[in-house]
Amino acid sequence: MTTRVLIVDDHPLLRRGVSQLLELEADMACVGESSNGAEALDMAADLQPDLILLDLNMQGMTGVETLKALRENSIEACIVMLTVSDSEDDLTASLRAGANGYLLKDMEPEALIAQLRRAAAGEIVISEALTSSLARALTQGRRADSPGIDRLTAREREILRHLARGESNKTIARNLGITEGTTKVHVKNLLKKMEFRSRVEAAVWAVQNELK
Repeated sequence: MTTRVLIVDDHPLLRRGVSQLLELEADMACVGESSNGAEALDMAADLQPDLILLDLNMQGMTGVETLKALRENSIEACIVMLTVSDSEDDLTASLRAGANGYLLKDMEPEALIAQLRRAAAGEIVISEALTSSLARALTQGRRADSPGIDRLTAREREILRHLARGESNKTIARNLGITEGTTKVHVKNLLKKMEFRSRVEAAVWAVQNELK
């Protein structure tokens, strides 16, 4: 199956370069390019891509603002930030706003493609140089024994364990023998109960605390 990718970046050369890189892969295709957040919202709704590569620092709407708007518009595509920023604050803001990954633009082309394949398969992808920042940022100030954990149903705890493995809603649904819609409801409920703002934050907590 071909992964359909929308590239959102205000630098034409970057868009062209990534698009050409994707064209070399039999299982990936660039279905659209956008230079700003407002245009990206329209294109995402029209094209329904599987994966969106989103720049962080753009004129007009920032990457995080665009990301939030995409999620508010119920765009369920995998969204991976592709940026030059290795700031812990930018990383945290992106993941908490609903990004499925955060990659740096200085990656080797082969490594970028490999990470995008992992993201398309439902995994959380973070540039290796930022993994320690991720763990520190998302667990800072939160008690290990999150009060919300005791409020989860058995099914919600089970789904949280699957989130910790980086699985997508579709994969979780298939593994548990339930519908994708039911999975989405469970994920939404467990995030609310545990006061997490994204599935990535929940996954990191579960890994850090070795949820059984």
